[in-house]
Amino acid sequence: MSYVLAAPELMSLAAADLTQLGSKVSAAGAAAHQATTGVLAAAADEVSSAVAALFSGHGIEFQSASIQAATFRDRFVQLLNSAGANYASAEAAGASLLGLSPSVGLLGLGNVGDLNLGSGNTGSYNFGNGNLGSGNFGSGNLGSNNLGLGNLGLFNFGLGNAGYLNVGFGNGSLAQAALENKISSINFGSANLGTYNFGDANVGNNNLGLGNLGNGNVGVGNNGLNNVGFGNIGTGNIGIGLSGNNQIGIGGLNWSGSGGWNIGLANSGSFNFGFANTGDSNWGLANTGSHNIGIGLTGDNQVGFGGFNSGTGTSGLFNSGTNNTGFFNSGGGTFGGGQNWGLFNSGTANSGAFNGGSFDTGLFNGGDHNTGLFNAGSYNTGVLNTGSFSFGALNAGQGNMGLLNPGTGNVGIENSGTFNSGFANAGYTNFGLYNAGYSNMGIFDSGFGNAGAFNSGGVDLNTLTVGGGNVGFFNSGALNTGFSNSGNLNTGFWNGGSVNTGFGSALTQAGTVSGFGNSGDHISGFYNIGSYNAGYGNAGQYNYGFENKGNGQGGSMMLTPDLSPNVGFFNTGTNGVGFFNTGQYNVGISNSGFNDVGYGNSGMVNTGFQNTGSYNIGYANSGTWNSGFRNSGNYNSGGYNTSDNTSGFFR
Repeated sequence: MSYVLAAPELMSLAAADLTQLGSKVSAAGAAAHQATTGVLAAAADEVSSAVAALFSGHGIEFQSASIQAATFRDRFVQLLNSAGANYASAEAAGASLLGLSPSVGLLGLGNVGDLNLGSGNTGSYNFGNGNLGSGNFGSGNLGSNNLGLGNLGLFNFGLGNAGYLNVGFGNGSLAQAALENKISSINFGSANLGTYNFGDANVGNNNLGLGNLGNGNVGVGNNGLNNVGFGNIGTGNIGIGLSGNNQIGIGGLNWSGSGGWNIGLANSGSFNFGFANTGDSNWGLANTGSHNIGIGLTGDNQVGFGGFNSGTGTSGLFNSGTNNTGFFNSGGGTFGGGQNWGLFNSGTANSGAFNGGSFDTGLFNGGDHNTGLFNAGSYNTGVLNTGSFSFGALNAGQGNMGLLNPGTGNVGIENSGTFNSGFANAGYTNFGLYNAGYSNMGIFDSGFGNAGAFNSGGVDLNTLTVGGGNVGFFNSGALNTGFSNSGNLNTGFWNGGSVNTGFGSALTQAGTVSGFGNSGDHISGFYNIGSYNAGYGNAGQYNYGFENKGNGQGGSMMLTPDLSPNVGFFNTGTNGVGFFNTGQYNVGISNSGFNDVGYGNSGMVNTGFQNTGSYNIGYANSGTWNSGFRNSGNYNSGGYNTSDNTSGFFR
């Protein structure tokens, strides 16, 4: 099968090339005119004169043919230019009937811009579907030069990133960019929030590892600056679960006090070397004072041996604190009637071993009111938590339930944002996986108020003002219901224009409603009542999803009569993220209280499971400010405590 390729740009280029070539030929002919039309005879005989006349005649005929060829060339060039212009006019006329740009692209439907390959793109040089911007390769990207799906920003590689030069999944935060005027950039990994992070769920800059909060940390779950290891809180620590600054070792072994730089176990003070020293610059065991060398010395600048217990009211050996029971305890006291019980505790009212904080139950806790292991923060229940009020393990943020969360108020794993429920979310009030945006429900969404996957819309990238969200996949516009729409208020797929019902349109229709059975304005979808809704069966304003009744809802079947947005499914409270929440500002599942994180909490500001009291972290606590499980008293760590200010069990 034969075909003709007619491109106005190529025809104009060919005409220019012919003109340039003709000019060179004419110049060469003029230079050879005298030599070819007036050939001199080689000698004064008749034969030489005849030969010269013959060649001169051929030269004259050549010059005549050259003039005719130049005339033909000029006319052909004029014809090419005229044909190219006529073809371009015809193409433009045909494109205007279709509502397309004359250079709409190579292949696809509903594109607005130049040289797009795919459908529903707005911009130029995009390859894929539903991109809004230029030079994107993939689908649902908002910005330029992104490679992947659902990215928002510039030069991102991966899925659901917000910012620029991020490589991976769900890096960056739309809320951070809009509220703090900070843009996450040059991150490698997943759910990082900041700059130059390598790993997953880091918050800050120049972190290497998982779930770090701060700057320059290397490891897992560190909170602070320039820490190396696991679960350290502070600055310049190397080890596990350290609390303070410039510590080396394992948390709970040394309590930093006002200084630090201790080497050994259960030292309280600064620059101590040994075990259970209280003071500064001691060498040995259980010395109380400063600059001592020995065992059990009391005072300053002593060398030798004192009593094996240098503290008061102690039972055991090598205790330098007060009212301690056990071995090598350097803390203690009578605050709240508490004392240490166990080994190498340097804090107050601890039960267990190597606790450097106070009111801890467990091992190697450097913070206060912890139940568990290696907690450097306070009011935690779990393992290696460097933040506070968390339930789980390796949480560097505040009020989290789960694992490796460096953010705040999250339920799940590796969430670096705020009030998210799910996995590796870097944004704010998201429900799902790898979301870097704001109030999204789904996966890899980097925009605002989207329900689905790989949506980057609901936000103006130039002004960072938020609009209505999308329902579907790969949408980069706003208030779309469907797939790969880069315009606004479309119901369908591959629409680069706006207010379309169907597919593949680059036109912008009149009105503010697309879809079927809708009543109101600024609506896409089906059977919605109100305004600024996207989806199906929503009644109210600013809803996206399915069967939402109220205002500002995102998800499915939420029944709230005011502008207090929920994100998730079947929430009947206000400002909830998750499932079946009936209270206010809850994150998780079936919470009926206020500002709870977790499952089935009915009290206030609880983190964990089925807490009925307030400010508890753990399981089934009915008192206040407890960590652990089933404490009915107040300010306890451990389990089944009915009194106040205690650590341990059944007290």
